[in-house]
Formats: sequence, structure tokens, C-alpha cells
Amino acid sequence: MLRRPLPLPLPILLLVLLTPAGCGAPDTQTRELARFSVVYDRYVDPQAAPAQRRGQMDIFRTALKRVSDLYVAPSDSKLLIDAAIKGVEEMKPKPASVPPNELVEKALGTMLSSLDPHSNFLTPEQYKDLSSSTRGEFGGLGIEIAMENEEVKVVSPIDGTPAARAGLKTGDIITHIEGEPIKGQSLSQIVRKLRGKPDTVVRITLRRDAGSSFQVAITRAIIVVKPVRWHLESNVGYLRLTTFNEHADEELRLAVAEIQKQGGSQIKGYILDLRNNAGGLLDQAVKISDDFLNDGEVVSVRGRKSGEEHYKARAGDVTGGRPLAVLINPGSASASEIVAGALQDHKRAVLLGTTSFGKGSVQTILPLDHGAALKLTTALYYTPAGRSIQARGIEPDLIIAGDPAEVKREADLAQALPALEAKGPRAIAQFSENICPPAQDPKDKLLGCAVSLLEAGGLQQFIALRNAQAAAHPPPAAQ
Repeated sequence: MLRRPLPLPLPILLLVLLTPAGCGAPDTQTRELARFSVVYDRYVDPQAAPAQRRGQMDIFRTALKRVSDLYVAPSDSKLLIDAAIKGVEEMKPKPASVPPNELVEKALGTMLSSLDPHSNFLTPEQYKDLSSSTRGEFGGLGIEIAMENEEVKVVSPIDGTPAARAGLKTGDIITHIEGEPIKGQSLSQIVRKLRGKPDTVVRITLRRDAGSSFQVAITRAIIVVKPVRWHLESNVGYLRLTTFNEHADEELRLAVAEIQKQGGSQIKGYILDLRNNAGGLLDQAVKISDDFLNDGEVVSVRGRKSGEEHYKARAGDVTGGRPLAVLINPGSASASEIVAGALQDHKRAVLLGTTSFGKGSVQTILPLDHGAALKLTTALYYTPAGRSIQARGIEPDLIIAGDPAEVKREADLAQALPALEAKGPRAIAQFSENICPPAQDPKDKLLGCAVSLLEAGGLQQFIALRNAQAAAHPPPAAQ
């Protein structure tokens, strides 16, 4: 996901106060809030402290106003309240039985998820976890998950975490936690069950590739995410960026310095691997793009209320202008797509792999009272050439495809924001990954092609070389 860095509460509150009201007129919001209040009063536990009952209703009221004021597209207060009431009814509660915080959490979770797949209500615990994750340290299993068609899908296991060591894969569907089905629960409820104290075990049931289900026991741990891994592939520097946390740019620069220290003038180029990188902080995406650019725009962010913000590159390329290849796939999302799109538009890098995920929206964290927060889609981002990749993705310059597999992207998610008309560059050529020479990891065929491309001197030279090799060794004729 792509997020703005977590700001202090005061500037955000000022921003809301200074922002004009959205399309929902005040009297309309008042009428719809009254409709929700009837449902709230019917089901909320009357034994809860009066201050708690009032406080949770105030949180709901503030959240509705912020959605109306700041959401990327105009919202309809009636539809929002319809969704909130539906969420409460899905609990099948008995009258006068639900704790105020649980009722509001369910109502806001359903209301926010009715807007798009990335807007959500964050409980105080989830807000703390999110703050920790952007710092690169948090408790849990080490997986990115998303709700899709009422199923919980593993977006990506994070390298080096318990989830990765347990063998979880992108696309796995989580069906049960500790033997209990999770269907019908909110994503926040599921995350809460997956998280826990380090060294405790959680048992989850997975379904993979439409096959039979199986159970995995995973020991929770403090997840310390190292955002950059690197090594030398012959005379090519390989940089694997796993996430855009607040240390990503610093770690990438250190990695480049170590590569140059070891390889010196023999370095022929660099590979930036963004495969299965689901994104992170906007400022880190800008800084990492800037690391490879000397000038020009990196990205622009356009919101309904906030207008346009343009982020520019400054002079200075950490690689000294050496050739660059970028690897992407359907797991490359959000901040990864900002970097890939900027480097592609400036013709600074050759992109290899398969089309990226297509998440072109920005989420802003909006603190609420009592430690809760909203994660709200407030803007779309655009590459330097002015293209939105929302629901389209970034198509690489050279498609290197493996065995056909069913993959889902942003456009396949329920409630996904629609694609815009502007399209990006088309791939120049397409090859099967079977033509790729081996890399240090023989299973990573795309990496072998990237090394070969840099050693050949560029994209056109690589294509000519592969075509010549294919002509010299044609496949056997069918008998």
C-alpha cells in the first residue's frame, strides 16, 4: 500500500478544520447521522459508561465528516450510513448487548470498505501496529493480507519472517484461525487474531490454488523488516527492496556504497528488484526514485480537496549513472509502481517482468479520538508523463513471462477505483523466461535475464542477441 508518512495529530486536525465540506450537505449528514443513531441506541450496551457511549458516537460522527470532506471522490452520506448499518446488522446482535467500541468498529469498517479496498478504520491497537510497521518493526507473522470477495488473501509474505519460513505464498487464502472460520469477520478482526505476543503459536488454515486446505502452525515474532538485501551477480549489483518503510532509502544508499566498494569500476550496472513489494511510504518512494535521477518530476499527487502536489528529483545519482534494470510483477504495488513508473518515464531504467498490480491511490492516516484512526484514500498519484496507473499497472519494457498463472490485480478487487484513460508505454518485446541464462539462484530466471541484459549493453542488444540465438537453435519441427 502507499501511505503518506504518519504526521502528528495536530496538523491533521488543522487540515480537516480548514478543508471545506464535501458533497454531503450538513443537514443531509445530520439526518443520516440521526438514522444511524437509532440503530446505535438500539444495540449498544446500556451498561457501558455514558462517556464511552458518547465518545464512540463522536468517533463515528467525526469519521463520517472526514470521509465527506477528504475522500478522493464525492461520497453519498446515505450510502455511507446504509453500509454502516449493514455492518451492524451483520453482527446479528441482540438489542442492548454490544459494547460501544465493537459496534462502531464494525460499522466504520463496513462503511470504509464500501468505498474502496484500501480505506479502513483502525482501532487503537491497529494504529499502533501501523506506526510500528512504518518504522520497520512490529509484532506478528510477517504477511501482507487483503480482503477480496469476502476471502482473506495473502498479498505477500515478507522475506525472512515466520510466515515466509513457514512457506506461505502470494495468493494463499486464509480460511480458519485456530480452527474457527473467519468468513464474515472484518479484516481488522482477523489481523487482531493473527497478531500476538512473540513466541506464541497461531494455527491457520490455508487454501492454495483452489486445492484442498491444510493447516500451518506459525510462531509469532517481533518482525524487524530489513528493507534492502543485496549481492553481486558477476559484475552487476543486485538490490532487492522488500518494503518502503522509513529506513528504505537509507538502507538502499548503504547497499549501493557496499556494492561499489566491492565491485569498483568493474560494476556494469544495477538491478533493482521490486517484485512482490506491496509498497509503503510515499516519501520513501520519492527518495528512492530520486536516488537514480538527476532532475525532473518523480510523481504528482492529486486529491479532490488537496489539489496537486509535485515531487521533483534533485541532482545526484547514487550509481554514477550506470545502467539500471528494474524487475516487477503483479505483486509490485503502489510505492513500487511510483518508482518503476518514474524510472520508465525518464528512460532511466529498463523494466523487465510482468505488469504490476495497479494500485494508484494514496491513503492518508487521519487520527481520531481515543487512539483510533482512519486510513482513507485521499488522492491518486501520476507518473512524470501524467499517467495514472490505477487499475492498469505498469507494463514493463520487456515482458519475461513464466508459466501462465491466474493472477489478480487491483482492477479485480471489489470496490476498486476505476482506471483512467491515459495509458503508458507498451512492451517492446516478450520472451519466455526459458530463454534466460541462469543466475546465482537458478530458479530465479528473470534475474538471469536482467543480468544478461546489462552485460549485453542494453535492451536492443539483448533482444538482438536472444533473437540470434533462437535463429541459430530453432525448436525441433513437429513430426
